[in-house]
Amino acid sequence: MAALLQLADVTIRFGGLTAVSSLNLAIGPGELVGLIGPNGAGKTTAFNLITGVYQPTSGAITFNGQSTARLKAHQLARCGIARTFQNIRLFASLSVFDNVRAAVQLHRPHGIINALWRGRGFCEGEADVTRQVMELLEIFGLGAARDQAARSLPYGDQRRLEIVRALATRPKLLLLDEPAAGMNPTEKVELTRLIRFIQEKFQISVLLVEHDMRVVMGICERVAVLDYGVKIAEGTPESVRQNQKVIEAYLGDEVAVK
Repeated sequence: MAALLQLADVTIRFGGLTAVSSLNLAIGPGELVGLIGPNGAGKTTAFNLITGVYQPTSGAITFNGQSTARLKAHQLARCGIARTFQNIRLFASLSVFDNVRAAVQLHRPHGIINALWRGRGFCEGEADVTRQVMELLEIFGLGAARDQAARSLPYGDQRRLEIVRALATRPKLLLLDEPAAGMNPTEKVELTRLIRFIQEKFQISVLLVEHDMRVVMGICERVAVLDYGVKIAEGTPESVRQNQKVIEAYLGDEVAVK
């Protein structure tokens, strides 16, 4: 089966610093893959390369068989790559509904004449957007909060809303950057269930960066490990847990034997 996302010898340098070095990583359709490593290992930089925030110094990235070279973040979103952020980036003053609505609009044809005229086609399109937004909000238990400002939601619900907004772009690949950060143990259990649910219901691939090893080892089918921008291991959660390089660089003996 051909990879949905392929990173081939991808390197990025900032001046004299090599943040990611010769990274090879493939994600197939419907896979749930974890990317772990110490702080500063290059995980978020890899996300930024995949989503067009950075362009690689060398190497190639392909998505759905097409090169992503020189594509901007919004163009990659249209291609089917969506992400969340380590620090929540909602439109804080907008309502829950409008946060998701903004994402649904990505695939809607626009025209200034159509918008100004507000004819039948425009009204039908608006009704369809409302239907899509409410369907997603109800699926994720946020329907009752549709009119609340995003900033007023509890932390866990803000995380959920950010994921819903990403899903509203209809991605083929969802990148989750430390979604469990700041969550309590109960919220992390719910997050684990949510990620499994997303993968199964929406039939998408997921690339997960996360420091909480219970979350990573509990749901990922495969795990890649970065250390100082270099991939030092890749395999099943169990094989990675027992890898001596990973134990020394990141997990430590206590975590590795659990």
